Amino acid sequence: MPGEVIKIDNVSKIYSTEGIDVHALRSLSLGIKKGAFIAIAGPSGSGKTTLLNIMSGLDVPSSGSVLLAGKYMSEMKGSELSDFRRDHIGFIFQAYNLIPVLTVKENIEYIMLLQSVGEGERRSRVAAILQQVGLKGMENRLPKQLSGGQQQRVAVARAMVSNPDMILADEPTANLDSATGAALLDMMRELNDKNGMTFVFSTHDTMIMERAKRLVLLKDGEIDKDEVRG
Repeated sequence: MPGEVIKIDNVSKIYSTEGIDVHALRSLSLGIKKGAFIAIAGPSGSGKTTLLNIMSGLDVPSSGSVLLAGKYMSEMKGSELSDFRRDHIGFIFQAYNLIPVLTVKENIEYIMLLQSVGEGERRSRVAAILQQVGLKGMENRLPKQLSGGQQQRVAVARAMVSNPDMILADEPTANLDSATGAALLDMMRELNDKNGMTFVFSTHDTMIMERAKRLVLLKDGEIDKDEVRG
């Protein structure tokens, strides 16, 4: 059986607002195996955004631990944490977050430049990933020349190109119509099946929940349901 990419152990998160403690997560434990295609869902206020932020290192738990790629994220600070996140986590955002003045190729290459990957290797990886996400021949277009679905495919390619341990996708279909969203999800599911890339979604979208191989439902900061599918 594949090992766990990330292990969340007894994590709680408490925010204090005007002297009132708000429990966003309550003693939550969750392990995610390599090759997972998992949706974390729940109503607003259930804790899914907080959980994703803690998994990504953007926020820290009030108690408990997060182990990713053999390292406890709470033990890293500043540039060490930033470099670790860059090298081990890919991100897909609902608003695409592409750099508007860079071409498709340059947007995908950017993280590899930060990692000091050589030009030949960058070129090879970009060509391969564009083929996989169905954007071959579009490498010199700017984001404004692409549809919303195409921009999100660039975002998927950018997240995958450095072969991270996992990809965190925050409402990736929120700005897409249903047909475009379904096509994007089918593409990501195929990439997961073929490449074993680990995808973790935070979502309200029933299409993502239906396609997930594992569905975790949160309620009031706790796991209400954890269902593994075939």
